[in-house]
Order: sequence, then structure tokens, then C-alpha cells
Amino acid sequence: MTLKVALDSNDSADSDGSTHQFHPTILREYDIRGIVGETLFPADAEAIGRAFATLILEGGGKRVCVGFDGRLSSPELANALVRGLTSAGVDVDVVGLGPTPMLYYAVHLLNADGGIQVTGSHNPPSHNGFKMMIGKASFFGDRIQTLGQIAADGAYRRGEGAVNQHNILEQYVDRLRSDYHDGRPLKVVWDAGNGASGDALKALAQRLPGDHQLLYADIDGRFPNHHPDPTVPENLEDLIAAVRESGAELGIAFDGDGDRIGVVDGKGRIMFGDQLLQVLISDILERLPGSPIIADVKASQALFDAIAERGGSPIMYKTGHSLIKTVMVEKGAPLAGEMSGHIFYADGFYGHDDALYVAVRLLDILARSDRTLTEWHDAMVPMINTPELRFDCPDEEKFDAVARVRSNLEAAGATVNAIDGVRVSTNDGWWLLRASNTQAVLVARAEATDADGLERLKQQIADNLRAVGVEPPSF
Repeated sequence: MTLKVALDSNDSADSDGSTHQFHPTILREYDIRGIVGETLFPADAEAIGRAFATLILEGGGKRVCVGFDGRLSSPELANALVRGLTSAGVDVDVVGLGPTPMLYYAVHLLNADGGIQVTGSHNPPSHNGFKMMIGKASFFGDRIQTLGQIAADGAYRRGEGAVNQHNILEQYVDRLRSDYHDGRPLKVVWDAGNGASGDALKALAQRLPGDHQLLYADIDGRFPNHHPDPTVPENLEDLIAAVRESGAELGIAFDGDGDRIGVVDGKGRIMFGDQLLQVLISDILERLPGSPIIADVKASQALFDAIAERGGSPIMYKTGHSLIKTVMVEKGAPLAGEMSGHIFYADGFYGHDDALYVAVRLLDILARSDRTLTEWHDAMVPMINTPELRFDCPDEEKFDAVARVRSNLEAAGATVNAIDGVRVSTNDGWWLLRASNTQAVLVARAEATDADGLERLKQQIADNLRAVGVEPPSF
């Protein structure tokens, strides 16, 4: 899909460069997100473009890539974004409809000074937003708040930028395919969830050997078949059924913008991000022994143990794709991942989360192995754990609640890792409580080696929450 950018549009609320106030809920920690027509409007997109362009120009840059996902509101928001960027004097390379990782790839391919993807990620169809890069790095945290301040002050640069259209989908898919090496043929079912990865997936499947069955690969921003979030088990039901019916070795699913992966084995069992990483590290640590491997604080202890046992250096870090990408560079880590399915390859790739690329690397490992994914899964140390439990807590209270829990635990002499909330180790296993950076919720999780231990851990979570006046979730 090609944007038809109306650079001389007179319908912009900010066409005179006046100040702009964003709805207070949309400037998040890792990206900008809102409900279209309620908290997010084209005028916001234009103001984001002007403010972002101002930062790019002040840093000595000049060119920004823009892409967009398949949501019905994305073309209009992308047009407004491009108007804002060019009105500040930035040149825009429009790479069009595709997954967020294609936009990241475009920034590297075209050597741009930044990039913005219009995307609602895995959120409902009525939502949309923006993910950003400055240079080749993530744009998040205080920098997002700076955009709000520039817009509030009307402190935009002025200029006249150019717009160039680039169709890079074939180059992107060729780059993905280049890291697959021939081996035994695989039978795979794919589920794009009608998300932005659909066109790239179709092209990739044609290039890969083996037998490939595609579900919901037509891009449709209404998501008519199921919600595009592979971390939710009910969204994988069609994929699981297709894998079992066809006798496929595995199934692979993507979220709405293609930066998170979901995987099921040949028995239809879900493999979460921390389990998938136990397969992926085998290739990395064989070639790069001693390498640091990063996983988020929600990941299973079995993963950290597996990294160490295979000669790697496990690093537990905060949850958040932008945070993980940043620490990967600092530590020189070739691979990192989150339980949520954000997985990042710096080994042979660019260090960002690209679910299609992760799928290629997984298939490459399996094709060169004499073990099926089911056999890999069966060989993992069995752990009993809760899913990620999310429960409401007001934004103004959530961080304080975790801080008070931490204070109580430390006073009691508990073993606490406080890198991101509290991760408490006991003889039974561990439990976690943290405040979400993106929603008004607390997040809890527990893991043990047996069912009785898990019950004791869940009771500890409940007791510690009640001690600070918070009603615990229903386990």
C-alpha cells in the first residue's frame, strides 16, 4: 500500500505550528498508544511528526523512515505523521504496509537517521500508536516525554522535507531467508492472525523448503478470526488444531505487528518465550561459548540454568523490549528474549525483535537437528508455574505498592532480586511482583518444582499484597 501524502493539506489542527497537547494517557514508556477517535487523532500524529523531526534535526539528522500496519486507521495516521515530519524539514522514506521489524530493517537498509512505525501492536482494532527509533536505537522513556514537551511549547523546527516511496518487502524477505540453511524438510503451520506480517509471511513461505500451511495471512485490521496476540492461549486454538490435524512438526504465530512470536510443538503444546530460548541458545552457545544471554525477570529459572549449563553467562534484566535492546548493546549479548515472545538477535542480525527472523532461525536449528521440536520440548526440565497474572491497580498507586512489598520483604530477610519489581527466591522456587510500565496493572507470576510448592508461593504473593492493602488476583 502506497501513501498519498497531502503535504499542502489545510485540515491540520497544527498547520500553523501552534502548541499541541496530547491526551495524558498516550505517551507511554516504550511507545505512544491510544484509542482512535477518543484519545488519539490525526492531529496527534502530525504533532508527533513535527516534534520527532525537531529532535532528529537537532541531532544532525535529516531522514526518517515511516511504515504502518494493517489497521484501518493506520494510513490516515501515517499521512498526518509524514506531513508533520516534512513540515519541520525532514525527508521521509515511506516504506509502506508491513510489520514493525520491516521498518526497523528499513532504517538499517536506507541508513536513515530514525524511523517511526504506525501500529497498534497486539491491541484491539480501535487502538493505534507509534513505535520509534532514533538512529539505530530504540526511542523510549524520557525521550517520548520530550516529544510531548516540544509539542506543548510549539517549539518545532520549520522547513520543507521531501517524500520518497520505497518498496522494500522483497529485500526484507530475502534478508530473512538468507539465514536459513538447508537441512531436513519441515512441515510447518503459520498463523499471521490477519496482522501486518501477512504479506511478508506469504513471500517467505514460498522461499523456504518444506511444507507450509498458512492461516489468516491476509492483512485485515478488523482481525476477524482471532485477536493477534500469541501470548493468550485461546488465540492459538486454531493453530493448535491445524498442527494436530496436519501432523506438522510445529506451529508459529505472530502478533499484530510482527515483533512477537508464539510457538506450539507437534503435540500442540504452547512453548512460551523462555522455553523457545532454550532451543535458540543451543546454536549460539555452540558457536560463541561464554556469551552473555539476556532474559527478562519473568522468565523461568529453567532458562537461566540452561544458559549456564551450556556454557553461557545468564543475565536477568527488566521487562520491556526497548530496555532489553539497550542492555544488549551494553553487554554485547548475541541473543536476548522475554517470556512474552519478544526475542532479539544481534548474532548475524540487527539486535531488534523480529518474529519472522526468529522463526527462520528456529527452523534452521530444527532442519539441521535430528530432534523434532516436540523432542526438544520433552527434554526440558519440567517446571510448574502460573501464567502471567495481570490485575488492576491505579497508575498512581502501582509502583508504591511494589515498593512497600519490597520494604516488607527486605525487613523480613527474604531473598529478593529488585531489578524490576521484586523476584523472591525460596526453597519452593520463586515468585514475582512488578508494576507494568504500560498499563494500570500489577503483574505477578510464580514457579515451583511441584504443585504444593506452587501453592505456597501463591499464598506468599497474596499475603504480601494484603499486607500493603492490595487485593490479590484470583489464582
